This record gives sequence, structure tokens and C-alpha cells, in this order.
Amino acid sequence: MDSSGKEKEAIQLMAEADKKVKSSGSFLGGMFGGNQKVEEACEMYARAANMFKMAKNWSAAGNAFCQAARLHMQLQNKHDSATSYIDAGNAFKKADPQEAIKCLNAAIDIYTDMGRFTIAAKHHITIAEVYESELVDIEKAIAHYEQAADYYKGEESNSSANKCLLKVASYSAQLEQYPKAIEIYEQVGSNTMDNPLLKYSAKEYFFKASLCHFIVDELNAKLAVGKYEEMFPAFSDSRECKLLKKLLEAHEEQNAEAFTEAVKEFDSISRLDQWLTTMLLRIKKTIQGDEGDLK
Repeated sequence: MDSSGKEKEAIQLMAEADKKVKSSGSFLGGMFGGNQKVEEACEMYARAANMFKMAKNWSAAGNAFCQAARLHMQLQNKHDSATSYIDAGNAFKKADPQEAIKCLNAAIDIYTDMGRFTIAAKHHITIAEVYESELVDIEKAIAHYEQAADYYKGEESNSSANKCLLKVASYSAQLEQYPKAIEIYEQVGSNTMDNPLLKYSAKEYFFKASLCHFIVDELNAKLAVGKYEEMFPAFSDSRECKLLKKLLEAHEEQNAEAFTEAVKEFDSISRLDQWLTTMLLRIKKTIQGDEGDLK
């Protein structure tokens, strides 16, 4: 069946489901199997939603899943209601990101009410990603990553919590909220440096914290690097730490050329990503008479 046929069939199913819901609410309908009719309507809305999906009518699919979710709630099927809201959210993501967020939030409310915090955290991440990529509202993305991290911490899922916190730190630094970024990088660095599997990443977090310090104040950065070397001796031998020391020296001498050379040398072995490039440019701009590039 082609997509327009699927869509017609879905619209018909929606109409039948609406009728069942209405008749279940009448006095006689309520006496004679009201709940059964609501259950049947639930099933019809879900089938209609899947047909709308096949026809790629994402908004109609989202609406149908929402109808099913509301009826599941009426029947006290909390888990099924939450699942339907997630399905609705996933459909709306392709057509209406704001509606997607409303549905995902409705599911999160149900999951937290049921004490299912790990699942709630997962969906907070989905909302954060919608804010990141579709709606480009970084402040709101940060808030949802923070909430997810909180829930993960409460459930002792520390590595999942750290992943969310690192997103928060990265965006906070981009938004020039350096103290917040520093606090997270230090906290995650301290958590990972004693873990044999993760300690390799600790140097990266201390490096990023040092760069955030450096943008705010050169002396702060010097003190921070010293502190991180004391906390985590392996940091001293890292290429990141050596680069920081060269940059601090170049900055102290207000030598933009030496600064750029040190960055180029580092980049030739470990490619700098967009975030690191942005932070290094911000530091370089504080050198007198600098052109503001890393070439």
C-alpha cells in the first residue's frame, strides 16, 4: 500500500478510536465495558500512529501517540503511557522540536514518579540534544544535561553522570562561564585520575581547566598548573602540560609568535578540535597587538 493509502487508513482508524472513547464516556458505555473500549481505542491510536509514520506524516503520528499516552494514563498504565509519550516525542522530533520536548517531558514526569531515574536521565539527554542541534538554545541544553547528571549520580551511574557534566563544562566555557567549567573539569579530573582505565583522560580535563583559568588570568593558570601537577604527577610529563608552560612563558613575554609556534607544534601531533582552538584564540587575543589567529 502506498503512503497516501496508509494515511487514509490511519485517519479512518483515528475516527473509529475517537468514537470508542466517546461511547466509553457515556452512561451506558461506562456500564458496559467502558474500560475495554478505552483499551481498544488505545490500540487503534497506536496502529494509526505507526501508519502515519510509514506515510512520513510525523506530526500526525506524534498526535496519535499522544492520544494513546493520555488514554493509558486514564487506565493507570503508567509505563505504557510513558512509552507512548516517548514514541510521540521521537515522531515530533522530525517535524516539531518544541512538541517533541513537551512529550519527552511528560514521559520524564511519569518515570520520575515511578522512581525510574536512569530512564528519566536518558530522556533528559535526548531533550538536551534537541536543544543543541534543532533549537540551538545552549542554556537550555546545559540545564537538561545537568538534570541528567544529577539523576545518574543519584543512581551511582558515575561514568554516565561525568559524560553529561563534561558537556555542561564544554558549553559553559563557550558561553564564557569559566568558573563553572573549571569546577566540573577539576571534579571529573579528580574522579578519573585514580581509575586505571580512565586516568589517561584526566590530563585532558586538567588541560581544559587550565585553559579556562588562563583566559581569566595568567597567574591563576600558573597556580592551577602547579596544583594539577601535584595532584596528578603524570600530568607533568604530558604534552598538554608542556604546551601550557610554553604558552604561559610566551604570554608573559607578550610574544604572539612563540605562542603560535607552540600551538602549531602541538597541533602537528595531536589535532586541536574546535573547542580547544576557540579557547586558545581567546587566550592569544589577550597578547598585546595580536591579530587573533593561530596561523
